[in-house]
Amino acid sequence: MAEGDEDLPRDAKIVKSLLKSMGVEDYEPRVIHQFLELWYRYVVDVLTDAQVYSEHAGKPAIDCDDVKLAIQSKVNSSFSQPPPREVLLELARNRNKAPLPKSIAGPGIPLPPEQDTLIKPNYQLAIPNKQSSQAVEEMDEDEEGGVDPNPSQEQKTDMPPHTPQRVAFSLAKRPK
Repeated sequence: MAEGDEDLPRDAKIVKSLLKSMGVEDYEPRVIHQFLELWYRYVVDVLTDAQVYSEHAGKPAIDCDDVKLAIQSKVNSSFSQPPPREVLLELARNRNKAPLPKSIAGPGIPLPPEQDTLIKPNYQLAIPNKQSSQAVEEMDEDEEGGVDPNPSQEQKTDMPPHTPQRVAFSLAKRPK
């Protein structure tokens, strides 16, 4: 093995040798740890499923058949074959029969019609209420008159509360 392999665990050495046997020479050191994590998670999932199958069958312990069944169920649910080429070509022909939407002519990047886009704003803005001009004038007079800079709670209640106003924009529904 290469230098620095002495301190690696046995499983990490196996992953390293698998990568080398597949012709992968240049990779980040973290790749080994990522493969180990994937490997351990897969083994735990398979053994957990095998234990469930064993308990369901009333067996006292997991046997080889339970593990095989767990692996087969993982393969059936995790991996699927792509559809045949002919099916994909037929789907592509059907999809390509419909013409593309006409673009909006104008300067800049041409965009499709507005009903075909998802770029409308769908957010809310909090707009604070503006103080009335009367309240602003009163504040100006108070500053000139030499009134207490720290007004009591009773004086504060004379001012209208400063609450934000919500404005919402919704997305238009797309025609089907």
